[in-house]
Amino acid sequence: MSPIDEGWVPEACTLPTALRPLRVAEFDELFATALRSQRRLSPTAMRWELAAGTEAVVRDLVARESACCSFFTFDVSATPDAVAVEVRVPVGQEEILDGLADRGRGRGTER
Repeated sequence: MSPIDEGWVPEACTLPTALRPLRVAEFDELFATALRSQRRLSPTAMRWELAAGTEAVVRDLVARESACCSFFTFDVSATPDAVAVEVRVPVGQEEILDGLADRGRGRGTER
């Protein structure tokens, strides 16, 4: 993966600037180890399918992300076979979702 480009991180994000590379690295690690597929549902929505057994890690990460970037909506559901995450952003915040999609691209199967 290329160096972390934070150009897509919005000003509305309250995570301290010094911690942002660490958060991006957490998403990169999750995508590298668990992402099975990533599918864009609409300009403002995306769905990830992650490996089974990652639910606790996923819920922790998206809860912390929602706390600093309240415009995100993450819906997490799990089955014995996989963890599904639907990510939504409001109209006007599509580039943020684009940034996350770029982080996951090549990690799982794009659809």
